[in-house]
Amino acid sequence: MKMHRILAEAASGIAKSVFKEHKVLDHALAAAFEENPRWGKRDRGFIAETVFEVVRWRRALSFLVDSEEGNAICAAQWVRMGYEIPDWWTYKGLGAEEIRAREHDLAAQPRAVRESIPDWLDELGSSELGDAWDAEIAALNQRAPVFLRVNTLKGSRAEAIEWLASHQVEASEVPGLPDALVLAPGKALPKPLRTEGRVEIQDGGSQLIAPLLGPQAGERVIDACSGAGGKSLHLAALMGDDGRIFAMDVDEKKLSELERRAKRAGARCVKTKTITQTTPVDFAEVAERLLIDAPCSGLGTLKRQPDLKWRLKPAQLERVRGIQKELLATYTAMLKPGGTLVYATCSILPSENRAAIDSLLETGNFTLTAERPVSPAATGFDGFYAASLMKHPG
Repeated sequence: MKMHRILAEAASGIAKSVFKEHKVLDHALAAAFEENPRWGKRDRGFIAETVFEVVRWRRALSFLVDSEEGNAICAAQWVRMGYEIPDWWTYKGLGAEEIRAREHDLAAQPRAVRESIPDWLDELGSSELGDAWDAEIAALNQRAPVFLRVNTLKGSRAEAIEWLASHQVEASEVPGLPDALVLAPGKALPKPLRTEGRVEIQDGGSQLIAPLLGPQAGERVIDACSGAGGKSLHLAALMGDDGRIFAMDVDEKKLSELERRAKRAGARCVKTKTITQTTPVDFAEVAERLLIDAPCSGLGTLKRQPDLKWRLKPAQLERVRGIQKELLATYTAMLKPGGTLVYATCSILPSENRAAIDSLLETGNFTLTAERPVSPAATGFDGFYAASLMKHPG
């Protein structure tokens, strides 16, 4: 197969901006597509696949081409994709035949090279997860399918499948997740369908979190780190839009996006609130149920954002561990005695998960009632962790 020079140069340029300027991959791609509206679906697909896989397999591709130069890494990826390396593509590295030959030698390289991760992250994963790290990092290097959550405020899962099919989108049920659908590999949800409010893009692992809280109709629930509100909307659906959900975050832009999403989802019970220093006091013992979906390393989401492993630094990880424990120490004041707390992260590291819970249990004010680690290797979902706890009365 042959490629278009403009598209090849665009893909290489985006990849370089991720590596050298530490740009967020999704944002860099979105900006490039917006600046070039004439690129067709196939053009965008070629660029997106090139950039995502180059970022995902950076170290492995560098080994294959015997170079860390950006154009060389792209050349190695195109060989993997079945393209011919054109004569006009200049790079410092091995040719196509040598690249294919070195694929056989890749299996003998250290895990950090094979799985294309920084050495420090490989050492951390191994120290925290032991033998399980091999399977988890391998799973996190697989391409993520698109999971949808059916908004039951607007219809059943069967009705959503029929509606999607009417728009030529094939979706399948996900065993064990009553409201989940998954699209075929490589397929995406067309943009116009995202604004209907009938389905939300939400990973299967993420859909396990809200039900753990056990929300009931008529209750007051606080989602203390709501972001743009995927779990808040799930909670609203589980409650039949009956009650009050306070969706809180420090980022007003995310809350504005949540308000738009809630309106189109028909989730009138969701009320946004910008978190300030006095919020835990202002909302003291207000909620029957409290969700703390804490800031974390995000390592469970490497399938979807492979650039994260190159941007993340050990100091950042140490900082978020401190934030997690601080939130558990302060935000839990908003929960009524006898109420239910769910602490969640999109990380697979015990130091961000059970270690944070243990710090709360040491206060003697909570009892652990359930834990739900979500293994990418076991489920095919993103990696998550959730723990449910009861706040002691009095």
